[in-house]
Amino acid sequence: MIDHVVLGVHHLDESRHFYEHALRPLGLKVVITGPEMIGFGDDSGRPFFWLAVREPTHRVHVAFTAADRAAVDAFHAAALHAGGVDNGPPGLRPHYHENYYGAFAFDADGNNIEAVCHRPA
Repeated sequence: MIDHVVLGVHHLDESRHFYEHALRPLGLKVVITGPEMIGFGDDSGRPFFWLAVREPTHRVHVAFTAADRAAVDAFHAAALHAGGVDNGPPGLRPHYHENYYGAFAFDADGNNIEAVCHRPA
């Protein structure tokens, strides 16, 4: 089991803006901040997804679980509105499995961020 993930970013404020908006539909928010790090988590208050000012990561793929397909749709719209670049619109990906419903966006550092729901419609 993974405890946490840290992405290195060029510009913390720009990245924070993107992730705050993109992850909000998935029930995630900033739960801790520091001068060079931001931790995102859920209502438990435990951060598990971090942004840190350091050599930026590139081409990392992080997938977040969505409660339902509407949350995947909302994630994608919010990510693009916050400056993300489309890397795959919401939809079924039956080559993974019959109920794999996902959407993808690149962040400012080129990381592929995904929201996915595995439940039937």
